Amino acid sequence: MTFLEMVDTYWVFFLIGRYPHGPLGGLALTLLLASAALVLALPLGLLLGMCRVSPWRLVRWPVTALVFVVRGTPLLMVVFWAYFFLPSITGVKTGQFTTMLLALVVFDAAYLAEIVRAGIQSLPKGQSEAARSLGLSYLGTLRLVLLPQALRHMLPSLVNQFVSTIKETSLGYIIGLTEVSFIATQINTQVFTLPTQIYLILALTYFVLCFGLSRLAFRLERRLSERTRRRPAGSEPQPMTPRVPA
Repeated sequence: MTFLEMVDTYWVFFLIGRYPHGPLGGLALTLLLASAALVLALPLGLLLGMCRVSPWRLVRWPVTALVFVVRGTPLLMVVFWAYFFLPSITGVKTGQFTTMLLALVVFDAAYLAEIVRAGIQSLPKGQSEAARSLGLSYLGTLRLVLLPQALRHMLPSLVNQFVSTIKETSLGYIIGLTEVSFIATQINTQVFTLPTQIYLILALTYFVLCFGLSRLAFRLERRLSERTRRRPAGSEPQPMTPRVPA
């Protein structure tokens, strides 16, 4: 089989797996898994990030320990725990997609927590002081003043985290998840004579996705930097003006 014949025969299989005659796979499953993991991890990451900057030690210290433990553990170990350890405790065996999704959500949430923490702590202290002087509580200051500004500064980091998540989905190969690298291996098993070309296509696919998103993150970061430079010297970004009950 020539290279062009291989592409003509397997390009649909590479993109969507055996769908609609079987489960979704290939590149579509990779993007779906990465997107779902980031969307589900974002609320948890926001919560953990707010706990990381909490003034209450009983909240801050346990969350800090949890974040450090997860970030210091290889994702492969988290996948193994989700696939082998959780079913032995709960008695419910999850499928490959659910297992990988759970592992990615836990892993991404820990990294997003640090992104949220850095975004909040990068804001001028005058923002929180001004909000507290208006009578807002700590949680009100966080929700109405700090978080809206921090989220804007976090956008480049969120895009970069999405890039990392796309690459991390390839670990689903270990548990038999039919993401794009697993499909590439199946195609190589069937063709057998074009391994270099097949894995080159796989590498180019990851490169196009990740490089495109990295450039998007770079442009977002540059626009934020230009907006900061255009502010008059000594000025600070204006917080949202909350309505304080009389």
